[in-house]
Amino acid sequence: MTLPDDTRPLTAAVVMICAMAIIGVIDNFIVTLAQQIGLWQFHFVRSLLALPLVAAMSALGLGRLAPRRVRPVALRSLAVALAMLFYFTALAILPIAQALAGLFTSPIFILLITAFGLRKRIGPWRILAVAVGFIGILFVLQPDPGNFDWRILIPVAGGFFYALGAIATRSLCAGESTVALLTGMLIALGLMGAGGLIWLALFPVEALPGPDGFVARGWVWPMWQALPWVVVQAVGSVAGVFLIIKAYQLGEPSHVSVFEYSVMGFGPMFAWYAFGQPVGPWQALGIGLIVVAGAIIAVRSK
Repeated sequence: MTLPDDTRPLTAAVVMICAMAIIGVIDNFIVTLAQQIGLWQFHFVRSLLALPLVAAMSALGLGRLAPRRVRPVALRSLAVALAMLFYFTALAILPIAQALAGLFTSPIFILLITAFGLRKRIGPWRILAVAVGFIGILFVLQPDPGNFDWRILIPVAGGFFYALGAIATRSLCAGESTVALLTGMLIALGLMGAGGLIWLALFPVEALPGPDGFVARGWVWPMWQALPWVVVQAVGSVAGVFLIIKAYQLGEPSHVSVFEYSVMGFGPMFAWYAFGQPVGPWQALGIGLIVVAGAIIAVRSK
């Protein structure tokens, strides 16, 4: 059934908000998973579980599975996979509001790379968006110059590599299907997970208990307690990406992308409800400023 044209923008917005609700909820459980297995095992096993689901998406006609050009997709996959490594590390050791704020520095990095790296002109509205977003990120991360916590830089590094992935998507991977890009990212994460596991097997280190040992932990067996959370991540992330694809098919991309920032609400709200993670008034203001900055960038991108 074809939807009337006047209902498509609303439908696209609802679909995108549903996608962000799924991602905002499932990412909260990384801290639970990080108490049981390590970062590298998580990404390796999740990729093994998610790739058949993505292949099924392709079989259903949602996009070509194989890339048209391997090298650009590989470069983009490397950047996004590195971003996810930093982001999931941050989820294990920081409140989700701070992890998301760091990841959502990516629009700011995109504009900075576009202006100073690619030598392209950006207008005053986008400069304003960078300033507003930067202030919002400072409110959420709340860095203390007198007692600086280096861990808040981890999700910011994720935002930088996510920005590189976004630029590569537009400049190098035009014409590639979303399914092919998702497949490339999952393969890259799976290979990185395998590489990390091999490295830790050859050069083991003593990992701290709980989430603080997430990065340094090698293969853990049995992993039956952690497996349900890995399955939730695999299914949830594929479902979320499917809904994101559908939202962009239904609506104007510059308008739909604004609703991606709803994850800044879903993630912290669920963390507060389920785990008692507080969000202070300054952090709430910072989240609002990040959303405003993203809206300015998205609208002006048209």
